[in-house]
Amino acid sequence: MTTSEFRISTTRRTQFISMTSKIASIIADNNWKDGVITVFVPHTTAGVTINENADPDVARDMESFSDELVPRSNRFHHSEGNSDAHIKASFYGSSVQVIVRNGKMWLGIWQGIYFCEFDGPRERNVCLAFTA
Repeated sequence: MTTSEFRISTTRRTQFISMTSKIASIIADNNWKDGVITVFVPHTTAGVTINENADPDVARDMESFSDELVPRSNRFHHSEGNSDAHIKASFYGSSVQVIVRNGKMWLGIWQGIYFCEFDGPRERNVCLAFTA
């Protein structure tokens, strides 16, 4: 297994940012050819997901629906006031895996990998692990 890491900056409390091209560049730079890449977000108020990457309205819809589904609320007990972010992060999850074939991620034609921010704006880490 080999690893890599990069930082991502968010500018809004809830924000979905495509990481697909950044991850593809890291795969190419490391000459990773055939295997599986794991994309892991080591944060309890952020997540990662795979979804449509062709129409930016999909990410905007996911952002707004996430906030509607679990709104910020003072009814939560967590003293930091970001329980909604923790709940959303659990819904989306902290990692995804993608097959890498011939140095390219084996994603569907419309798919992309998104960083999901729920407690921004912040500087975040994204960890990658490649297993051949």
